Amino acid sequence: MSVNKVILVGRLGKDPETRYTGSGQQVCNFSMATDETYKDRSGERQKRTEWHKIVMWGRLAEIAQPYLKRGSLVYGEGRLQTRQWDDQAGNKRIPNRISADALKSLV
Repeated sequence: MSVNKVILVGRLGKDPETRYTGSGQQVCNFSMATDETYKDRSGERQKRTEWHKIVMWGRLAEIAQPYLKRGSLVYGEGRLQTRQWDDQAGNKRIPNRISADALKSLV
């Protein structure tokens, strides 16, 4: 048995971008920031921000698009996906993204 489940609470880094695939399916992409606060070796409080690429498909993309804006606080669930391709310079690209199954605005 295996599990691929990601849960995030964070803020959108920019307004979502929506497009349609060749088959007419709606897809929505945006970035989400999550913050972690910790103390460094000298006892100073530090903050680290992680950026996550989020993709939503179909009805979820359609519903979320009009409500999500840059800075929106959201709760999201999904699964981690890795894609691989070579860019125009021939460099191998292997980014991670979250394919969202559920999303809730925490306004």
